[in-house]
Amino acid sequence: MAQQSGFAASAIRYYEQAGLLPKPSRIGGRRQYNPSILERLAVLDRAKECGFSLAETRRLFHGFREGIPPSQRWQALARRKLAELEELERKIAATKELLQVPCACRDLAECGRRILAKHPRGRRSTRSGSLPAD
Repeated sequence: MAQQSGFAASAIRYYEQAGLLPKPSRIGGRRQYNPSILERLAVLDRAKECGFSLAETRRLFHGFREGIPPSQRWQALARRKLAELEELERKIAATKELLQVPCACRDLAECGRRILAKHPRGRRSTRSGSLPAD
């Protein structure tokens, strides 16, 4: 099955142990998977490509009421993932702003004083200018 799917045998075993693949039958100690497992592995691969965690992928397979079609499951998970990615984009943009502010401090103590002057309680800022250039 590993050769046919492109997945490492260890990954297939891992997904099996995680409850995302059904337990295969065994013949002479070897796992014998139903060929339909390839379809399930394709869905697992797509979920991974979409950045879904193992828990989110498990929810795709087992976290909805019976009868909820896959399209609705994907849409529900996609909405959450898109919101998560948008928040991450905001954090990345704020971090880039902070990194683009040049520092002209002579030592770290001066940096600390400037940060405290701008943010008296020492709270971290997500806005540019935490480290003044002058």
